[in-house]
Order: sequence, then structure tokens, then C-alpha cells
Amino acid sequence: MKIPSNVSPSVFAAALREFAGVVGKDWVLTYDEDLKTYRDAYSPLRETPKDRGASAAVAPASVEEVQAVVRIANRHRIPLYTISTGKNLGYGGSAPNHDGSVVLDLKRMNRIIEVNESNHYAIVEPGVSYFDLYRYIQERGLKVWLDVTDTGWGSVLGNAIDHGVGHTVSRFRNHFDSHCGMEVVLANGELVRTGMGAMPNSKTWGQFKMGMGPMLDGIFSQSNFGIVTKMGIWLMPQPEAFMHATVYAPRYDDLHGLVETLKYVENSGLAQGAPEMGSPLLATGGSTMQLVDVFYDGPPKLSKRHMELIAGTKIGYSPEIQSYGLDNGIPYWSLNLTFYGPKKVIAAQWEAVQEIASRAMKGAKFHSDPIYTDAQKAAAELKIYPQNVGVPNLDFFAMGTRAGGNPHPMRGHMWFSPIIPQSADGILEANRVFDEATRTVAALKNIPIWNLKPFSLPAPFFERSFLFVLGFPIADDPAMNKAAVEAYRALLDIGGKHGWGEYRAHPEFQDQAMGLYSYNNNSLLRLNETIKDAIDPNGILSPGRYGIWPKHLRKKK
Repeated sequence: MKIPSNVSPSVFAAALREFAGVVGKDWVLTYDEDLKTYRDAYSPLRETPKDRGASAAVAPASVEEVQAVVRIANRHRIPLYTISTGKNLGYGGSAPNHDGSVVLDLKRMNRIIEVNESNHYAIVEPGVSYFDLYRYIQERGLKVWLDVTDTGWGSVLGNAIDHGVGHTVSRFRNHFDSHCGMEVVLANGELVRTGMGAMPNSKTWGQFKMGMGPMLDGIFSQSNFGIVTKMGIWLMPQPEAFMHATVYAPRYDDLHGLVETLKYVENSGLAQGAPEMGSPLLATGGSTMQLVDVFYDGPPKLSKRHMELIAGTKIGYSPEIQSYGLDNGIPYWSLNLTFYGPKKVIAAQWEAVQEIASRAMKGAKFHSDPIYTDAQKAAAELKIYPQNVGVPNLDFFAMGTRAGGNPHPMRGHMWFSPIIPQSADGILEANRVFDEATRTVAALKNIPIWNLKPFSLPAPFFERSFLFVLGFPIADDPAMNKAAVEAYRALLDIGGKHGWGEYRAHPEFQDQAMGLYSYNNNSLLRLNETIKDAIDPNGILSPGRYGIWPKHLRKKK
């Protein structure tokens, strides 16, 4: 049996017995077969001695049991690694940062405490998935929508505190921004509530975020300062109608006008949903499949000549391919927009968007789907992801899951996801820098990075910035995975030199990614370490999460 470092076998055995006394022996898992669940299914270190794993797992069913488990762990100095549903695939899954930690699995804490239809919020425990909350809402006929992430099985709470995002209206799709108040177990077992939840018998936990005094919620996101056991989350009023529409631009230089249009219509509230950028001409980006009915008879089939021209582009451009697009009526760029609200308002908003885009780009064209009042019908009939209409599923996530392939069967993925400026120049510079890196940096030359060729368009999930997402495949071949790790590390450093930092990272890279936020001799990390030492002096809560190590492990790292 694997045991935590700096813990003797007898102390560990005693702690396990005490854990069982709290949660029941069936919920203390120590057998290898059970612990496979708590490995990273997409680990780049799979089948190597460095692959992280749990020594045991404990699954409490209530906040009182969490408190008791934490007190036992603190007394015996047993490191705990907390997960909600453990579905954070591509960013480490349910495996701990610190090898040999005991996974504190909160999936049994799956109560939906409240859904308020009038004030549009919910209060949930960590084990509540998007599927669970959606089903609860549908069964009761409540007129609220979720903003859902790519994986419907993920935790509503867990996704928010790991800075996850969704697909609907901008004010809801940044999930941490949509949270409202927390309940947190500290390393000594004490229970704290933030915001209005800190008032006994509070009537406004889910309605007002700040409460009084410092707003501490942020220190419990992407951190290891406490265990969040309840959280309020704001929901979206069910809109009367929904519409999906697309703006098309004919020329390469129109990327500037397209991005300026995107920023204005989103920040002014004209088009509220998550925009998607694509290139019909380069056959890349989120909107390629929406072009089928507009420009092609059936699925888009590229001619041999078209494919040759794409292969001949540099940073997505050549005069020849632009001429080909103009001659054949294939737009260079596309911008998918979504609208929510009353039918008359949507129609007026779309009319205004067309006027704005026409001023920004000469020759812009437009397409709109029907205005729908039934979200399920829209999801079924339109070539869009159901997340756009608040319906959780696994369709989007399937792009990066296990699939066969030669010569190396793919077993998973890792996401490289820096934040870049929200501008056309920012997109072009990121493509130039990372494209050049794949040709000049030895570690990158033989790794098939997804979404980089022939041109990578960012994901505009966050307001006022772009998320530049690239994928690294994980295979059964240890040599290929080792090369992927080296390539990922090289891109991290390259991005850091250009001022592009990760918004989220796999545990294998969290120390390096956090180290890039190095202003004033890493003063941010040093502040995090000061907080860690103050509120978790024994360093038992998720050691190493997002580069925050307890004092006794810090020098080793």
C-alpha cells in the first residue's frame, strides 16, 4: 500500500481507522482497484514511476463528516486532496498534486439546498453535477437556465472554484464570477461562511455577494486554503426566445474589423452569448459546421486545390487562398453570435449588429437561423452545441476523449490555455509565436498539437480577453508522452516571455505556470505561501495545488 510521505505506516493505519469511524468503513477506500478511480486517466506520466496517485480515498456525506475527517488528518498530519466529482479531465482529473495524498471525495455531498426561481439562484453542495441541477430544474418546471460547461457530469461548485466557463450570457458564463457566497471548512475543522451566508438565518445568501468586510471568496478558488462545502450560484432567467446568427467577412485583413465587432456587440450587450470565431476558408474554428447549409450542399467537402492552398498558407494567409475564397464565395472569417430575450428585442439587436459589422468590414455577409422559443428544439435542430441553450451534455468534451489512431492510439489530452489580448493583433502574434516555436524548438517538432495548424482562433469565453486553447495528445507510448510534457513546458515559457499566462493548468505544470506570475520576485506566490502557513500550518489541505506548497514541502519543490 502506498502511504503519504513523512507518515509512518502505524500512524497512517490509525488515521484510516478513525476515518472509517466517521464515514463508515465502506467509504474509506484503500484497495488498488478502488484507487484507480483517483488516478489521472489522461496523465502524461501514465505507466511511469512519476505518475501521481492516492494512498487512500475518503468519501464523507455531510459537512460535519468533512470537519471530523479534517481534524483527524490535521492531528496525524495526513495530506488530503479534495475533489468534487473528479471529472477535471485534461487538467489532472482526480489525481493529487502530492503523490500519496488521501483523496477527500465529496461526490456523496450531492444535495441541492435551494433553487430560487424568482431571484434566479441555487445553493448546492460539491457533488451536484450540471446534469443533476438541470434535471432538478426540469422536473419542477422552474423557469431558470443553467450556464453549463463542456462536461455535463462536472460539478457546478467545482467548476466555479477552478475558474471554469460556460456558453451562454456573458454575465453568467464566468462561473466564479457567478458564484454568491460559500461555506468553507478550514484546516482545523472550523466552519466559515462568506458573504451574506455569514449571518445566522440569512435570507439573502444567494442574492448579495459581498456581505460586510473583506470579500474572501477568491482565496478559496484555485487554492488549498479551505474545503468549499456549499456555494451559491446565480442562474439565468429562462429567456422567451433564442437565436443563433453568423457574420461572415471576405478578406484576411477583415479579422481586425471582426474582432472589433465582437468586442462591441458583446460588451454593449447586443449579443449576449459566447461568440465563436471560425474560418470557412481555412476550414478551422468553432463555426465551420454552421456553414454547411449556407455555402455547401451537405457536409463541407474541400477540393484538392483548396486543401493545397490551405497547406500553403503562412499564419493563415496567402494571396492565392484569399483570391480562391473571393472567387468561390467562401468567407475568410466567421463570427457566431447568440441572442437571448424577447423576440422583438432579438430582431432589433440582430439588425443593429448587421449595421455595425457592415461599417467595420466591406462586403460582410450575414445569416440567421430562426428565432426559437423551445430550447430543446433549438439544440436538436441547429448545428450548435446544446450548452448554448443551457442543456448539459458531453458532446463538446468528446473532441478530446479517448479515440483510436495510428501509429499512437490517443488516450486523452492536456489543454494548454493561455490568456491573450482581445485583439486581431493578439491573435496574429500568438499564431506567429507558437507556429515559429513548432519549427524551431526541438521539443515541439514532433508533437501533433491540436488547433494550431493552419491557424488557431481563440475561444472568447471571457469578456475582454481571449483564451488561446491548444491541445496535447496523451498516448500509450511513454516516449511520446515525455515529449509532450517537454513541449508543453517549452510553450509555457514561450508564452510567459510574451506576457501570456495560463488561466488553468494540469498539476504537472502548475508550479511552472504559477512561477510565470513572477512580478516583484514572485510576490504573489509568496503572499499565497504566507496565507497557507497561517491557516494551514500543518500543510494538510491539497499540498501543491496551483503551486502553493506547505512549508515542510516547499524546499523540496
